[in-house]
Amino acid sequence: MFDIHMTRLHELTVIIYALSVLLYFFDFIHHNRKANKIAFWLLAFVWVLQTGFLIFYMVSTGRFPVLTISEGLYFYSWVLVTMSLGINRLLKMDFIVFFTNILGFVVMVIHIFTPDQYESHLISEQLISELLLIHITMAILSYGAFSMSFVFSLLYMIQYDLLKRKKWGARLIRIADLSKLEQLSYLHAVIGVPMLLLSLILGLHWAYWKVPEMPWYDAKVIGSFILLGAYSIYLYLRIVKGIAGKQLAVWNIAAFLLVLINFFFFGQLSSFHFWYS
Repeated sequence: MFDIHMTRLHELTVIIYALSVLLYFFDFIHHNRKANKIAFWLLAFVWVLQTGFLIFYMVSTGRFPVLTISEGLYFYSWVLVTMSLGINRLLKMDFIVFFTNILGFVVMVIHIFTPDQYESHLISEQLISELLLIHITMAILSYGAFSMSFVFSLLYMIQYDLLKRKKWGARLIRIADLSKLEQLSYLHAVIGVPMLLLSLILGLHWAYWKVPEMPWYDAKVIGSFILLGAYSIYLYLRIVKGIAGKQLAVWNIAAFLLVLINFFFFGQLSSFHFWYS
């Protein structure tokens, strides 16, 4: 079904789909209609590419692509994207749209980066290597977002202390006001959480094929899920519980310590993350 050019188009589709999921998450959390609109059109472009691939495959094989697991997964992914577009446009149910797209992204990744379906061993190995590259890149980008979130929370604590002690001066003026610092910290966490989630999805799929003997209790794997949970709780406290201010900043700073522990310490304990730590 694939030659090298089709493979490149599939990789582009995964990247665009990931961007769409990130923007849908941002809209789901932050109720940003502009992000929703951009996410919709990115997803629409994914649908166009998928539809083109399906038509091409049907023309080249002369049959409907559902007779193998690989074909079924791709068609299933196409159905989920189609339903997501319809729900987004007709029903405006953001919660369903976001989680439908997470499921669709997982199915697409499983289909595209499953080496058994490719006749060329070279293409299979190249795809798995590129899957690893995307996984690492997204993980580091999520760490970057968490780092910026930490910086803004740290500045919040400094500003809070200066105000509490009534230390007026140039330092107080040069640091942004508390509400802006809190908002910027929150926005970077909103970016980091879905990016880390997508990175974990890609990383687990890579490990399934390249490290089949990998222990699922590996320190880096457990640490990554704990990290995801810590920042998810941060968002829960901010959005659902309405917690703000110093208490939330302290939680965010503590969560960033997990980032450092996971990157530097758990990476050394991991049995297969030597390329990453």
